[in-house]
Amino acid sequence: MELIVDLHTHSSYARATSKQLTLENIYKWAKIKGINVISTADFTHPKWFNELYSKLELDEGGLLELKKEFTKPVDDSLPQTVKNNKVRFILSTEISNIYSKAGRVRRLHNLVIVPNFQIASEIIAQLSRIGNLNADGRPIIGMDSKELLRMTIESHPDSLFIPAHIWTPWFAMFGSNSGFDSLIEAFEELSPHIRAVETGLSSDPFMNWRLRQLDGITVVSGSDAHSLPKLAREANILNCEWDYKEIIGAIKTNDKRFVGTLEFFPEEGMYHLDGHRKCNIRLTPDETKKINGICPVCGNKLVVGVMHRVDDLADRPEGYVPKNHKIVESIVPIVEIIAETKNIKSIHSKSVTDEYDRVIASLGDDFTILRHKTSKDIAKAGFLELAIAIDKIRKKEIYIEPGYDGVYGIVKIFKPGEIKQKSGQLSFL
Repeated sequence: MELIVDLHTHSSYARATSKQLTLENIYKWAKIKGINVISTADFTHPKWFNELYSKLELDEGGLLELKKEFTKPVDDSLPQTVKNNKVRFILSTEISNIYSKAGRVRRLHNLVIVPNFQIASEIIAQLSRIGNLNADGRPIIGMDSKELLRMTIESHPDSLFIPAHIWTPWFAMFGSNSGFDSLIEAFEELSPHIRAVETGLSSDPFMNWRLRQLDGITVVSGSDAHSLPKLAREANILNCEWDYKEIIGAIKTNDKRFVGTLEFFPEEGMYHLDGHRKCNIRLTPDETKKINGICPVCGNKLVVGVMHRVDDLADRPEGYVPKNHKIVESIVPIVEIIAETKNIKSIHSKSVTDEYDRVIASLGDDFTILRHKTSKDIAKAGFLELAIAIDKIRKKEIYIEPGYDGVYGIVKIFKPGEIKQKSGQLSFL
């Protein structure tokens, strides 16, 4: 059975996140998006943990289910096309580890995934002696990432530790400003216990496959969503049962049950290229090297992006693909496609959200439409421009202004006048 799994999200208790990220809303949007299994996020936050504990219960497969008293009002509000979608939760949290190692300050974000509330409680008890868990859903802990890994693997055989968005310059395992050059450097004798790493929005599996040190390690993706529409902007495709052990086992072993990932176009990520946001400077790795990494406008050091960092650490050429590689599907969320076809910048515009609601009510959830509906089916339902756009995305006939130094890249599906031209052609046909 195919499952779409997003193990990296956030709640309303994390900093810089939407107050709409409640359990009921996450459940609702998982149905709308077509997510089958989703992270609870932030289980280390005491108030959020209490809410999780009171509203979720274990199902027969060891996954967490929102109790019916909370699901019924949500289901009653949903269109028939998505209301019967099954949604389960997994206890997961992101930890910000900030510490000194080998003469440098290290800042790494790591995901911790556990099988039940008892194990979560034990980890919370240990971390609460080190940092203030009340301050943030993604707490800052002054602890070596290696020791957090040790804590995780000792907590339960079915717990899982994943270095998060591993290439992000400021807070990641391979980050250019505070990370390491190798797994062994970061985790020493415990490095064999790293069974998965997360791509982050600015890289994709193709970029990660260039490193031999990541051979045999599962390359996963997660949304790191700070708002509801961003859920599963990246996610994982698994072929297994609705079972916690199976899902974690598939990720740990990278066997055939782990099918692949759903990805941002990496150029769209906010740290793909090098640059300096304040000076509107965006550069390729070669351009940065020619000027010795110094901003030509202000003279300060440039922020080295993900593409540059991958080039530095890679020992395989660009374009390398393993013989038995996993599926990689690049997507653009439907709400963003609609915004472009309407030439509206905000996905929160009423005309965009109204159109999105119509699409979902007619055709089903996001992933059903993006991955399985034919262009003909979408056009027949009355969404001609959406059909054209999805067809172009599937063919990768798009243009992206790459992101840099905290600025998201901009995806352009249509050239000026192209929507009208193609709509006319298809209407005639």
